Amino acid sequence: MVRSLTIILVGALFGAGLAVGGMLNPAKVAGFLDIFGVWDPSLAFVMGGGVVANLVGMRFLQRGRAPLFASSFRLPDATGIDRHLVGGAVLFGIGWGLGGLCPGPAISSLVLVPGDVALFVVMMLTGLFGGRVFKARRTG
Repeated sequence: MVRSLTIILVGALFGAGLAVGGMLNPAKVAGFLDIFGVWDPSLAFVMGGGVVANLVGMRFLQRGRAPLFASSFRLPDATGIDRHLVGGAVLFGIGWGLGGLCPGPAISSLVLVPGDVALFVVMMLTGLFGGRVFKARRTG
């Protein structure tokens, strides 16, 4: 029960941070990505703040023997750059540039303006599902 409430609280805090930082506004995101036009660098401060908060939080948490709600840390161990990573990054960037939203802000936006982002979220989930099916067929 405490774990579920913590997840909900942290998710709500993350969504509120995205809203306050302007990450839920596709026009603001497009302005940030338009480096050759009317560039709006303000989201760099939002992302920089997120990176700093993550670095401090991870350093603090990794000093313990285990996370608060799990028996051990499960951190990624892959360090190589392969075609799947590059391809996924390219697709993510194209989707972010075209839609003006990435997955976190899109899901957070469902609370504020569901009609405006519902199609984006449906298509995003369809793409995630399609990618898993495609990968399963290629490896299995």
